[in-house]
Amino acid sequence: MKIIYFHGFGSSHASGTVQTLRRELPNDEVIAPDIPIDPVEALPYLKELCQKEQPDLVVGTSMGGMYAQQMRDFRRILVNPAFTMSTMSKVLKTGEHQFFNGRYDGAKTFKITKDIIQHHNQMERQQFKNITPEQKETCWCLVGLHDTSVTNAEALFKKNYLADHVTRFDGEHQLNEKVIKKVLIPLIEQLRG
Repeated sequence: MKIIYFHGFGSSHASGTVQTLRRELPNDEVIAPDIPIDPVEALPYLKELCQKEQPDLVVGTSMGGMYAQQMRDFRRILVNPAFTMSTMSKVLKTGEHQFFNGRYDGAKTFKITKDIIQHHNQMERQQFKNITPEQKETCWCLVGLHDTSVTNAEALFKKNYLADHVTRFDGEHQLNEKVIKKVLIPLIEQLRG
């Protein structure tokens, strides 16, 4: 199976989630891009990557879950999706920030500007438009019961997708190895084939 993984805000292809997925799914190909900071660049880049690679599954966590939701031609798993990044002032705030993990281009820091926050806001207002019944059938959501970073993911997912495609898990916002093995991998296996 070919899986494309979209990381969360400030992360990269080198996240612990990517490493765990590759270790736990050794017979599958896990592609993990570095997502551009500005959604004006990120969304077209990710759509083009998916069209080129034709993955069997797109998995996204947090901000990556918000982007994964928009890859509607593919089966998707959204983990604690941050559908409203522009209102998450604890996360998306102007200034210079450090990446959590190494990036392909070697960048250590990135800047968030008012324009980037505005671009997130503009994209967020469009992200749920024109979802077909077929696309609703191919999207699942995992929501951490102890997630204090993203508190509206389940409600927004259920408003736009199928309520029975949501699974709550005993975990926080960021995934750890235990949750990946106990919750995410079983769902991937369920969707295999």
